[in-house]
Amino acid sequence: MCNWIPEHMIPQLARQYGIDARGFSEVSHVYSLLYGHTAHALSLNDICDALSLHEAEFLRIRGATPPKRNTFSNANRTRDPALAEALYWKLYAHLQETCPAFTQYRKHAGFIFRLKREIFAMDSTTLQLTLASIDWARHRRRKAAAKCHMRLNIGTFLPTFAIVEDAAHHDSVRADALCAGLVAGDVLLADRAYVDLKFLAGLHARDVFFVLRPKRKMLFKTVKKLRCSGKILRDELVRPDGVNTAKKYPGTLRMVTAMVEVDGKEREMTFITNNTTWSARTIAELYRARWCIELFFKELKQTLQLRDFVGTNEKAVKWQVWTGLITHLLLRFLRHISRWGRSFSRCAGLVRSALWVKTHLVELLRHYGTEGAPHRPVLAAKELFLPGFEAFSSLLMGQHG
Repeated sequence: MCNWIPEHMIPQLARQYGIDARGFSEVSHVYSLLYGHTAHALSLNDICDALSLHEAEFLRIRGATPPKRNTFSNANRTRDPALAEALYWKLYAHLQETCPAFTQYRKHAGFIFRLKREIFAMDSTTLQLTLASIDWARHRRRKAAAKCHMRLNIGTFLPTFAIVEDAAHHDSVRADALCAGLVAGDVLLADRAYVDLKFLAGLHARDVFFVLRPKRKMLFKTVKKLRCSGKILRDELVRPDGVNTAKKYPGTLRMVTAMVEVDGKEREMTFITNNTTWSARTIAELYRARWCIELFFKELKQTLQLRDFVGTNEKAVKWQVWTGLITHLLLRFLRHISRWGRSFSRCAGLVRSALWVKTHLVELLRHYGTEGAPHRPVLAAKELFLPGFEAFSSLLMGQHG
């Protein structure tokens, strides 16, 4: 997996960000953190002891050396994590150039596959930290947490923009930064935490479509009622009716109320959008697609080590989060080129089991499970055996049938 990272990329970024790599190279630093995520290591000692035990194998990965505990801790605490962030996006572009099909649009289930445009989901996830890091990541009175804001491409199931910071800020604060790269015709999906009418007015001015859920206490004035049927309960053109909200969004919005299946049960849900040409059913299907980003965050937390952090200060946490995203990107690429048809968590588990096995990983995944299970041999006994002593017997010794 590390061989897919171009050999010159990490040293070049280290020079760009002024990383002092004397005694512990930047390549060894990044690869040690990648190992921690892949192996689900729980602490610095777990990483250092395992790499020291397999020093010869680790050395073959472009001369990477196992770190000492204090050296590793100091590197996480003092080195600029912007290197890991830049490495992620450069690696993303490199893999896209190497295998264009890796980032190609995939059709969605339902009605939205007909939309020939880019669809993005925006959300954030909270990473719980220990009280030792409360100085920079104070979340509540007795808790500390970091937050990862992300814009996910629904078609490729890969991030297109991410921000890692403390959890003190509201989600809507980073909405403008997350959506700065959207162009005319793109579709943005988000939950009600991002309903800021001034922000939505800016998206509408750029011809970016959006589908969100309105806040519970928002007031709207109905301008026109549209025809609806089936599970679409209401379809209306509305305007914000509040004193301040009418100034922030002077245009017309469309409000759709539909019965949507959530966890096997149908619930009444309301959506707002600035698109008046799509069918109401398409609006509801678009918001259902927003759940992809929830599944993405669940996938990250299940397959990466984002629960037990090897450092408590801000830089160490950002190093671990960004190298976790790099690990996820490499596993996704591995799954793509090996044509793995099973779940992503099972792919990550198989890679974890084969970490120190000398084998061709792509071929292992490509042919894993293609042959049937070995059949148990059946022998025709020519001699009499005492109960429990039969050849290939599954009975316990001395057990009578």
